[in-house]
Amino acid sequence: MPELVWPNGRPMRRSDLTREIAGPTVTGVRQVVSGHPAQGLTPGRLAALLREAEEGDPTRYLELAEEMEEKDLHYRSVLATRKLQVSQLEITVEPASDAKEDVANAALVEGFLERDELQEELCDILDAVGKGFSVTEIVWETSERQWMPARLEWRFPQWFQFDRRDGRTPLLRGDAGPESLLPYKFVLHIHKSKSGLPIRGGLARAAAWCYLFKNYDIKDWVAFAEVYGQPLRVGKYHPGATEGDRKTLLKAVANIGSDAAAIIPSSMLIEFVKADQTGSVDLYERLAEYLDKQTSKAVLGQTLTTEVKEGSRAAAQVHDGVRDDIERSDAHQLAASLNRDLV
Repeated sequence: MPELVWPNGRPMRRSDLTREIAGPTVTGVRQVVSGHPAQGLTPGRLAALLREAEEGDPTRYLELAEEMEEKDLHYRSVLATRKLQVSQLEITVEPASDAKEDVANAALVEGFLERDELQEELCDILDAVGKGFSVTEIVWETSERQWMPARLEWRFPQWFQFDRRDGRTPLLRGDAGPESLLPYKFVLHIHKSKSGLPIRGGLARAAAWCYLFKNYDIKDWVAFAEVYGQPLRVGKYHPGATEGDRKTLLKAVANIGSDAAAIIPSSMLIEFVKADQTGSVDLYERLAEYLDKQTSKAVLGQTLTTEVKEGSRAAAQVHDGVRDDIERSDAHQLAASLNRDLV
């Protein structure tokens, strides 16, 4: 009997379908512990990791995309809104024909889709909206001599990469090198928000610069708020003051704002100069709001549903229409991936 092979030429083995292929490892390349590139992120470092991603190593970019969802509450909110809106849509299954077998197959698929876990699994698959792609492993149930998906297990996107030759073929990272994905074992969802390479299609890539500049803005805003309204503290020392005397005075000037008391030599003096607050004190807030609006436009296609401000009913309806278009597109892309890899 000739040996059965997958479409990629790899021998077909039952054991490949009955075990988890892309699970985590303790010491290998697929570990659940990841890096934190958002720490100390600068424009130069951000540009470098974005280039790494399109050149075939998306690890740091994908780690940053995950951190963005954890640290930027606005980005997390609008991205979750987009994913949840699609994952909660009602799913219908249409038989290929009126034939008895096709109707029975449709009923079988409907039974699987009625599982309580499906919404969470769809939300995991829609992780591709932010990162550009997602890979979910199908864990098969083979009891009672029938094959049924038991669950859909989300896998860390850092455990995958794209073939450097075309930038489109996904590969599973392994200790022996990257491997092709086996058919009938994975649901590959590539979210297409723009034309080009899949790794460049995620919304995290578009929102990364707003995330970086907002981080700078918030940091400066907090520093500004810490000293806002406080007078400028000036310490004066006589020409013969020693290095130790100057350090003592500097420490007293630095701490007097919080301690409200200080001890210095009688030969030194601390003066308070009234702070000039004629400038615009809401600059930081306006910049943060502007960056949040740009993120909302990128993720939701509009800002009206995230910003509670005066607006006409007609404007709200137009913005909702744009959002409906995005919802339909996301739903069609998700349905195509499920029909291809699962149904």
